Amino acid sequence: MSVETLFTWTFPLATPFWLLMIFLPGWSWTRRIMSSPWTPLLPLIPYFALALAHLGELWTAVSRPDLGALSAFTGTPYGAATIWAHLIAFDLFIARWMYLESREHRIHPLVTGPILALTIFLSPFGLVAFLLVRTARIRSSHE
Repeated sequence: MSVETLFTWTFPLATPFWLLMIFLPGWSWTRRIMSSPWTPLLPLIPYFALALAHLGELWTAVSRPDLGALSAFTGTPYGAATIWAHLIAFDLFIARWMYLESREHRIHPLVTGPILALTIFLSPFGLVAFLLVRTARIRSSHE
């Protein structure tokens, strides 16, 4: 499979999970599906295909963190696609945790949904936003 194809399919493999968490958060199947720790594996399929094909270059880029080596790796189509798949899978992993925490702490889906949408595009901002909301919710429930 080509690098372009693997890159193109990375996000669509994660999309059904995002749609469930954002648009059907209270559905029993959403909870069942998102409760599985295996959820982020689908977008990791392109990652493993790319990483295994270029393991030497990937290992060089991550084993001794150096901006030049990382830039050289991510400056290639396979490097950029590998990092993209990594980001998509771990964004989904973080979002899964946020979804489960929001259900446990009864954070309203109208609050969680936009934070999850933010997480799709800028996951560090989404994570911080969620942590602030979660902290406020936990504090208010203990008062």
